Amino acid sequence: MKKILFTLALLVGANALSSAQNRTKPAAPKTPFYWESANVYFLLTDRFNNGDRTNDKQYNRTKPTGKLRGFEGGDLRGVIQKIDEGYFDKLGINAIWMTPIVEQIHDGVDEGTGFTYGFHGYWTRDWTALDPNFGTRKDLAELVSKAHARGIRIILDAVINHTGPVTAEDSVYPNDWVRTSPKCQYNSYDSNINCTLVENLPDVKTESKANVELPPFLVEKWKKEGRYEQEMKELDTFFKQTGYPRAPRYYIMKWLADYITDFGIDGYRVDTAKHTTEDVWADFKKVCDQAFATYKKNNPKKVLDNNPFFMVGEVYGYYIGGKQYYDYGDKKVNYFEHGFDGLINFDFRNEANMDFEPLFSKYNSLLQNDLKGYTVMNYVSSHDDSWPFDKKRVRPFESGTKLLLAPGIAQVYYGDESVRPLDIPGTQGDATLRSFMNWKEMGTDIYRQAVLEHWQKLGRFRRNHPAIGAGVHQQISATPYVFSRSFQKEAFEDHVVVGLQLNTGTKTIPVGPHFPNGTRLRDAYSGKIATVTEGKITLTTDYMIVLLEKM
Repeated sequence: MKKILFTLALLVGANALSSAQNRTKPAAPKTPFYWESANVYFLLTDRFNNGDRTNDKQYNRTKPTGKLRGFEGGDLRGVIQKIDEGYFDKLGINAIWMTPIVEQIHDGVDEGTGFTYGFHGYWTRDWTALDPNFGTRKDLAELVSKAHARGIRIILDAVINHTGPVTAEDSVYPNDWVRTSPKCQYNSYDSNINCTLVENLPDVKTESKANVELPPFLVEKWKKEGRYEQEMKELDTFFKQTGYPRAPRYYIMKWLADYITDFGIDGYRVDTAKHTTEDVWADFKKVCDQAFATYKKNNPKKVLDNNPFFMVGEVYGYYIGGKQYYDYGDKKVNYFEHGFDGLINFDFRNEANMDFEPLFSKYNSLLQNDLKGYTVMNYVSSHDDSWPFDKKRVRPFESGTKLLLAPGIAQVYYGDESVRPLDIPGTQGDATLRSFMNWKEMGTDIYRQAVLEHWQKLGRFRRNHPAIGAGVHQQISATPYVFSRSFQKEAFEDHVVVGLQLNTGTKTIPVGPHFPNGTRLRDAYSGKIATVTEGKITLTTDYMIVLLEKM
């Protein structure tokens, strides 16, 4: 298989420069959007694109850091620039997930891997404010509006489990808000929850339903910023409407829900989901659903469609083979029954080593049966997974083919499509996975251009055909390897046929029962057109892959 995919790489590379000159802006999607088949682009806000260099150094964050452990300048304005350029459209992306953009601790800490600032977004100081290193509320509003105009959903990252570390500049939240010990042992349900993930990462007492006062430092901060009265008024309204106690978890839920009602974001990826009791997420989903309904009511002209608010969980270690359950060892929890529409599938990056048909048929079987009505988000690399598929980036064509054609949601980690290195000399820990996006190399390297074009073609095909991620998989032929995907929901139907590991030049492809004789089909990979005759089509292309769709 490696030989076949390497040959494909050479063939695509040979055509990259000439085809690049003839590329046109992809047409807008003509099909409905379904979360089960989404093509999600995941980016670290600070590491994607620097659109505003005036905000690179905020809160005097100027101390020397470990390699790739300081703020690098990426921001919301940089994401907006790439939306405007059509970068995501060309990749077939219909949802963007960004790391947290709320205000981070102002100082940093040394975790034994070098001094580190909260560039990643997971060290919250104030959930109600955006960190100026990332941008402004005006930037976020523009980003969401422009993404929606192109049919792209926005997913933000929700952190309820913990605050940021305590520093000389960043006060600890009060004792009735957080615990600072013991450190988690990860060997049982309780030792994953009532504890801190690491030293000096205060754990929010999400299990508590006792009324607590706001942290004094937060009150003082809001007063200095001139918004204390407004924040208190909104909190009073929220607690009166919901009937929830003024417990830490519900304060944070309200603050995160504001990004839905104020900006119209479409979903949340929930961080460290297995480190709270599962009822927290059931409550959070209710709050988010109500906020989304309020946004739609207040902004009827901005509503994209009837899709519900989407919530996907990071239950670290969950894998699709576990079906609906995560096993703590002493307890199994069904997170799908507690607010989640989908879970991140941590095993895809291992199972991507399987051949195509065993991989696709396994995922089809699970998603069409045990997980029917839910979904999983697959990935080949991520921001905190030290064992990605193809860490050396020597199999990027295979990575794209398997990820983007697999049943379920595809999560493209920024740089998967550009061969951004995942093994950076001089880094420690997960910093090696978080280098700045390699824009300059993409523009000058013919191999990277070829990889990008491969991911673009597959991504647009996935975006335009919900059958890829949400449909029923059926093998048509083992040699040549050909399969179909079919999807139907209400009045919408979608059928495609895909051939992989084919010969170059002239090839004959069986198309199965969905395309009768006389049907004209287009190969979305080469652009060639053919007519079905005796249940087959014949195409002559330079590629070893065909993506067949009805004209």
